[in-house]
Amino acid sequence: MSSIDRTAYPRFKLNFSKNELNKVYTPTLEELQWIRSIARGSSSALNLTVLLKCFQNLGYFPRLDDIPHVIITHIRDDLHLDNRASVGYQNHRTLYRHYRSIREYVNVRPFGRQAQRVAMDAIRQSAETMDHPADLVSVAVAELVNHSYELPAFSTLDRLARRIRRLINEQYFQNVFEQLPQEKRQHIEQLLYKKEDHFYSPYNRLKHLPKKPNLSQIKEQIDLYHWLLSFGDGNKYLEGIPPVKIKHFAGQAKVLDVQEIKDFSDAKRYTLVLSLINDVQMKTRDNLATMLMKRMGNLHNSGKDELEKIRNQQREKTEHLVSTFTEVLYTLEEDPYVEDAGQKIKDVLEARGNVRTLLDDCEAVASYHGNNYLPLILKFFRSYRSTLFRLVETLTLTSTSQDTSVLQALGFIIEHRHRKTNWLPDDVDLSFATEQWKRTMRVKQSGEWKLHRRHLEVCVFSYIAQELKTGDICVQGSEAYADYRDQLLSWDECQPMLEDYCQEMGFPIDAKGFVKQLKVWMTQQSKEVEHAYPQKEHVVTINDDGQPILKKPPRNKPGATFKRLETSIEEHMPEHHVIDMLGNVDHWVNWSRHFGPLSGSDPKLERPKERYILNTFTHGCNLGPNQAARHMRENITPKTLSFVHQRHVTTQKLDKANQDIINAYATLDLPQRWGTGQTAAADGTQRDTYENNLLAENHIRYGGYGGIAYHHISDNYIALFSHFIPCGVWEAVYIIEGLLQNESDVQPDKLFADTQGQSTPVFALSYLLGIQLMPRIRNIKALKFYRPTKDTTYEHIDALFSDAIDWPLIETHWQDLMRVVLSIKAGKMSSPLLLRKLSNYSRKNRLYQAFRELGRVVRTVFLLFYISDMDVRKQITAETNKVEAFHGFSEWLSFGGKGIIATNDPEQQEKIIKYNELVSNALIFHNVVDLTNVLRSLSEEGYEVHTDDISHLSPYLMSHIKRFGEYTINLEIAPHPVDGRLVLD
Repeated sequence: MSSIDRTAYPRFKLNFSKNELNKVYTPTLEELQWIRSIARGSSSALNLTVLLKCFQNLGYFPRLDDIPHVIITHIRDDLHLDNRASVGYQNHRTLYRHYRSIREYVNVRPFGRQAQRVAMDAIRQSAETMDHPADLVSVAVAELVNHSYELPAFSTLDRLARRIRRLINEQYFQNVFEQLPQEKRQHIEQLLYKKEDHFYSPYNRLKHLPKKPNLSQIKEQIDLYHWLLSFGDGNKYLEGIPPVKIKHFAGQAKVLDVQEIKDFSDAKRYTLVLSLINDVQMKTRDNLATMLMKRMGNLHNSGKDELEKIRNQQREKTEHLVSTFTEVLYTLEEDPYVEDAGQKIKDVLEARGNVRTLLDDCEAVASYHGNNYLPLILKFFRSYRSTLFRLVETLTLTSTSQDTSVLQALGFIIEHRHRKTNWLPDDVDLSFATEQWKRTMRVKQSGEWKLHRRHLEVCVFSYIAQELKTGDICVQGSEAYADYRDQLLSWDECQPMLEDYCQEMGFPIDAKGFVKQLKVWMTQQSKEVEHAYPQKEHVVTINDDGQPILKKPPRNKPGATFKRLETSIEEHMPEHHVIDMLGNVDHWVNWSRHFGPLSGSDPKLERPKERYILNTFTHGCNLGPNQAARHMRENITPKTLSFVHQRHVTTQKLDKANQDIINAYATLDLPQRWGTGQTAAADGTQRDTYENNLLAENHIRYGGYGGIAYHHISDNYIALFSHFIPCGVWEAVYIIEGLLQNESDVQPDKLFADTQGQSTPVFALSYLLGIQLMPRIRNIKALKFYRPTKDTTYEHIDALFSDAIDWPLIETHWQDLMRVVLSIKAGKMSSPLLLRKLSNYSRKNRLYQAFRELGRVVRTVFLLFYISDMDVRKQITAETNKVEAFHGFSEWLSFGGKGIIATNDPEQQEKIIKYNELVSNALIFHNVVDLTNVLRSLSEEGYEVHTDDISHLSPYLMSHIKRFGEYTINLEIAPHPVDGRLVLD
């Protein structure tokens, strides 16, 4: 049976605040009039009122013994009844009559056969894409409420969900089994049995992780892919199963060991293993494409390093040649007569070495006088050449545009790869290559242009890697490098959604109207800044070069009373251990309810809640199972912690646990003094990892080797969403995704960002999604301000502007822009996939050019706003500083393992970041509860607490938190109820 805690089935909370009781369980005047018309006597009125308010809140009639006493007391007091009025029925007919009266009053029908059909249909439809019974129960609850039916007992819905889910899954399993030929079944069976000379079965190879893209690892991935292909195309046998289900089946198969897989029925075993094979095939394609990109990037870096090395080696030659030339000039200056000077110059050159040697030195230096490192890549490419050819022949590469010149060039070099000559005829389209590349490859011989075969190969592989990055080339059967067009809704699919979306966003519903609105907005904002400029000299000035000079805003320092308040708070804050704080927050919020077996069944662990809290502490503080278990009592072993981590917790479950804490946090008074929740800020911080994996890179800006923990932080300090991304990825790709993935009650529509957010495509996508993007601006002098039209001029700010907006380009591609944004809103397309395509200029990519042009409009308006309003600049700095403060707090909590994320698995790395976010948010919540109690106590003691001082406080308090010692947990002692009210005398 599923745990009721993990479903949306309504139930009474453990604790109720005064506000909740007043809001939910206080009858209205209309309800009181109805109650008086039905009930006879004080006890009857109390019974009817209690049942009415419970039914309105729950959707069903609870057992009278299960109704919390605090609700009964609240309603009794509200009705002004004395304690003699009690809840209970001596006559069951009166109870059932009250049931009928309440149903009629709230217009809800009792649960019967028709309601059961509604629930079954909803579960059956959802079971096509969902797998957990708890999720299916939640769907049934929502559908019954929507159709105004009374909810049945939880066990009824749970049985329906499990039965229907089992029948649908068994049908999927049987379909796969019947399609699978006997030889394929035998092939899969062989995976599960190890050979005599092997320690592991071949099944373990499906869990193999990619490592750094060196030569041996690329070969290993290619061999793995060919081995995976020996099982055939998994999609052929899994046809008809929704992709979400296949992902779930693959996830189950990945965490199970061979013996557990063997225990399943044949049909289920083959389906789960095939799902895993299909998933690994797709990820291996991703890995090979990533390895190609990274390897070519490394080869280019090696070429640059080699050029610098040569320059250093030739510095002595250069200095020698310069000194020789200087001596020649001095000779000419001393003796200008040609006859005498010629002989003296010859003597100088002979003394410095002979003319031939000096000419050779001149040619050597001249060949590397520019920044052309391209010829030097070949030296490093040679050892990878045959393997990279194998790689591109392994993958199926296709163009996402009509321009296929790079792929045609790839076919050309594959065709000639075994030629012995270094020179090939110049009869391949090289329009994609830069002039520098063409000079490197092309040479004129006997009046004909020839191509240097090896340099051509380096060039083509370089552009294959580049176009994989920009999305101009895609990999068939890949996930990360899929054709983005396959994820776009068709225009026919978009049209039914278009009018509602445009109305919601305030956009016109056609291209001309959209462009007209943009032009009016841009023109109006420019005029406002122009009009106000003479009064803004203390905010901004424009120099003779047309560059804005921004004046620094005054610092807003807290007063002396804040320091005294801070000291008083520190003295009064109660000390807690991290584990105790996690346990208390779980008691208040019940965030651990989302953890459990991947099958969706109830956990069979002994004291599961304790295990979940200890596991969250272990991984959220980066201790790791071995280190944490050494300091824990009660037979907690590393194996226990690893089991819970691998089998009971996923990134999706961590996100849901976080959402519970965020939602509860939003109901507290104190966070509302810091922010409304309508704004958030995004930024990343580098986290060290092991080096032998595909994600880890050396980050230039942060320093160190690892990845980026990218966080979205609300203006009231709570973390809304986190990602773990490679250092080489453009961070702006994930700026918007965090808000789109955030499913909590806190939904910001204004986003502050670090300097990564100043890209025009990000501005464009934010605008289309209704998000107001406000990034920090780095080097504003290098950013262009665009005019609404070429003829637009200004008296005061004209020097700021350069080019004009290409409105026809936006109008022409309006339909493409709307297809993209509607596809993202519909969940068909992810914003990172799109923004990766838009992160680099591509001459082929008209979509990029349209987004860039729209982004120029939006960014220009923002920049005008930015330079002319000092308060905006102060707010951007303040909000992005909150992200940096969160980074400091979360890293302080990640005190184990020397701060290194000790896994090479990207999925596990992401989980560690989300564990850390969960621990951080739980402690932020606990700090606010304690802080509220302390402020209330100080006020009651006569301490004057100023509102301005409260606004300077932060929940990132650490001095009272104990991180070390023996890690024990006791959930028998319940913490005090949460009182989030901050009423100061």
